[in-house]
Amino acid sequence: MKPERKDDRLWGGRFENAPDARFDAFQRSFAFDRRLLPYEIAVDRAWAKALQGVGIFTEMEVRQTLAALDKISTRTQTDKNWLDSSTAEDVHQFVENALVEELGPLGWKLHTGRSRNELVATDFRLFVIDAASDIRKSLLALLNGFLMQARANLKVPMAGMTHMQHAQPILLSHFLLAHAEAFSRDLMRLQHAAASADACPMGSGALAGCSFPIDRTALAKELGFSRITANSLDAVSDRDFALDYLFALAGIATHLSRLAEDFVLFASQEFSYVVLPDEYSTGSSLMPQKKNPDAWELLRGKTGRITGALFSLFTTLKGLPSSYQRDLQEDKEALFAAHDQMEDMIWVAQGALITTKFRADRLCAAASNPALFATDAADYLVHRGVPFRQAHEKVGGQVRDGKLQVPWDAARSLARRDLPGGPNPRRVVARARAVRREAVAIGRWATTHPPPLPGE
Repeated sequence: MKPERKDDRLWGGRFENAPDARFDAFQRSFAFDRRLLPYEIAVDRAWAKALQGVGIFTEMEVRQTLAALDKISTRTQTDKNWLDSSTAEDVHQFVENALVEELGPLGWKLHTGRSRNELVATDFRLFVIDAASDIRKSLLALLNGFLMQARANLKVPMAGMTHMQHAQPILLSHFLLAHAEAFSRDLMRLQHAAASADACPMGSGALAGCSFPIDRTALAKELGFSRITANSLDAVSDRDFALDYLFALAGIATHLSRLAEDFVLFASQEFSYVVLPDEYSTGSSLMPQKKNPDAWELLRGKTGRITGALFSLFTTLKGLPSSYQRDLQEDKEALFAAHDQMEDMIWVAQGALITTKFRADRLCAAASNPALFATDAADYLVHRGVPFRQAHEKVGGQVRDGKLQVPWDAARSLARRDLPGGPNPRRVVARARAVRREAVAIGRWATTHPPPLPGE
């Protein structure tokens, strides 16, 4: 039975009148910050132990509090109706109310020496650390897909393009690994975001620290943080870690959008470089012949949501004075939505990538266009003493007049480009191995490994 208290709100003692009903609904956040429940309970457990260390809790009270928190945690996972029917203002009040129901007045004791300002900052940091880890694992699976396709199409040439015009021959595997490089950089940005979040604000109070001699370092270690925040005023209002995470997601989304654009083009009849997988395509409600690259188009379109979330948080933060302001309640919904979208986006991209079939005949035909070897022809003249500008002009004239004749093919052209980072087959294989090694170094490798590359 919940004990009587004058005002059920965490802050109600100062007020004589109840809040306007519509404003009360407007200012509540439990509908979305309930997602932080596992972290709130973890922080509560650590705080109970910390309060014992300064003589606020007895050993028995800590045991009772931890047992009650375990019971609450289990119920939050099994009783969705309990969460849905709650009238709590936020995740903090929800857990406190549940503790009071379990423990009576002892449940109110846990909030000693702490503020919701530091609590939400701590919960949110823990969420971002886990979220970055989840996206990292998804990206590793996507990189696995690139390596699998590069391995399967290792020697297939294609016409490389600049300005959307055919330029020089490259390998399809070189093209695929170019996209893999971008996502490898995203792994580093995710790592940075997690490191940015890895500081514990607990002990910062509302802004001026805690008046009890809490061991902040031990508390941080208990929660899995590697360090504590350095300034209590900054700790309760810093959301740079959330910006870092959203920036990492926006980078991934941008790279997915560019990948999607390539595959939309490659699926068109004008290119016909790929056969779209049925599992990741749709048709037309009117035209029976259509197979549309909807997976790629949706990936391209959803990028706006991710970048929008980043700019939303930038806008929220830009005008805030020092310390905690209630505007910061707006930091979570967009980030949660961006995280969820990103998990789906990477999953779809990885599935569409590994089930796509590349048309080697079309790719090879495009890579056989004599115009692709114009630079090779100019280089040939340079080797015979012709200044490059003169060689460039001469070959350009031959292209203009339709008289360019070269004895090269794609294989010979690619063989000549034997420099690190180039499309020479030997260099491409070496880089594919390096991409895999670097991914392993950044984080746990995906459970399904690609087949070995030549020489492994």
